[in-house]
Amino acid sequence: MDRGAPARHLVLSIFPGIDLLGRGFEEEFGDEICLVRGPDPIFGSDIRGWHVPAGVFWGVLGGDPCQPFSRLNNINKAKGIRSRFPDMTSEFARVVDEGQPAWFLRENVPGAPDIGVPGYVVHRFVLNNHWLGGTQNRLRIFWFGARDGRRLDIEILPLENPIRVPAMTASGTRWVPIKLNGSGKIKSTYEQQRHGRPVGVASNAYFREGVVAQGLPEDFDLPDFTVRGKIRAVGNGVSRDMARAIAKAIRKAMEA
Repeated sequence: MDRGAPARHLVLSIFPGIDLLGRGFEEEFGDEICLVRGPDPIFGSDIRGWHVPAGVFWGVLGGDPCQPFSRLNNINKAKGIRSRFPDMTSEFARVVDEGQPAWFLRENVPGAPDIGVPGYVVHRFVLNNHWLGGTQNRLRIFWFGARDGRRLDIEILPLENPIRVPAMTASGTRWVPIKLNGSGKIKSTYEQQRHGRPVGVASNAYFREGVVAQGLPEDFDLPDFTVRGKIRAVGNGVSRDMARAIAKAIRKAMEA
């Protein structure tokens, strides 16, 4: 063992999927962290009943299933279609409570409930991929928890990218804008997404568009997945711009 090598922090990634969030942390921290990935249904495993030792991990990060809180799920519920995934907020909190890391980061969609863990002060913040220079209009909610209440300072660009494309969805749909109030006018981007209707466009071309929008290399692929599986895996992830920006902010906050 090289005793002169710098110490590595162990970071646990839960609900990882293909772990685009964790990859962003690996890119930002490099050899300073060793990322350990927990169980996930994509690999035939389940976090429920899975336990972690206390005091081993410096940080815990992840995005629990967003399907129960998505707008599309509300439409499905109206049709009598139930979500495949339950609310896993309590499972996320349980893992953090067991592991007692110095900090934790949770990601989900705007409709997700808040999370609380005894002994941690949690701050909730909104972040859009577009604010970081990306073209994808991807709005997400994050919760950062630390015992001493320290906050994250995300570096937002002073000017947004003039190009704006819709967020890639795990279901392979696009929200098509509709005209409101009979005026014949297309409303703001927020109203378009709020009042639009989902249209299925799952295809290899859609996957390729999503790969670029998420900040992945253009030749990124999941060769053993079906096209729908690829779209679900990448569409469930955090964009590279978001992951790296938050990792940079956590480094700054925890070193203060």
